[in-house]
Amino acid sequence: MTAFCSRPAGALLLARSRAVPLALASLAAVAVLAVWAAYGLDAHLDPGRLVPVVALAPLMAAAVIGTGLHTPMQELERAAVRPWWPRRLVQSAGLTAFASALLALAVIFDDGTFGPAAMVRNILGAVGVTAAASAVIGARLSWLPAFAYLSAVYLGAPRAHGGAAQVWAWPMQPGDLPGAWATALAAFVLGVTLHACRGPA
Repeated sequence: MTAFCSRPAGALLLARSRAVPLALASLAAVAVLAVWAAYGLDAHLDPGRLVPVVALAPLMAAAVIGTGLHTPMQELERAAVRPWWPRRLVQSAGLTAFASALLALAVIFDDGTFGPAAMVRNILGAVGVTAAASAVIGARLSWLPAFAYLSAVYLGAPRAHGGAAQVWAWPMQPGDLPGAWATALAAFVLGVTLHACRGPA
């Protein structure tokens, strides 16, 4: 089975079993929705409309990626001769890169405060939380912790940026704050590594 999965046909079959084509299409739909929300709404009604887009679009992307981390052959993966962590790592990192590239374009015309940098940072952090949750509670419900956390931060984040809020309210910080980036990157590395090593619960 491991030899089969190393061939191109096997890789395609593996991608289909993990619903990767559906995830790619869903991420493209999220990007289109983000573009509409960022630039299709009336600016005079909500001049800061990019803040919810930068906060909520990564959450939707992470939910798509997280549910795609489910595997129908978990016992076979655990019994395989070759380790499966590289395949899990490629899947989660590849989908994250795809989502980051698409959603960064949705806010590319922003002045930089809540533009592509904030979008990419929030995608990395949200995917990290979701990937960690998939290893603990399963891929099907992996979106719940990220949804609860980002929703709470969105509602309770302070208006002032910087300081300790960079750590606990990183999704609502401008894209150039190093503390928010460090927190999101740490969440991404830890979450993706945990999922790659353990697989979904």
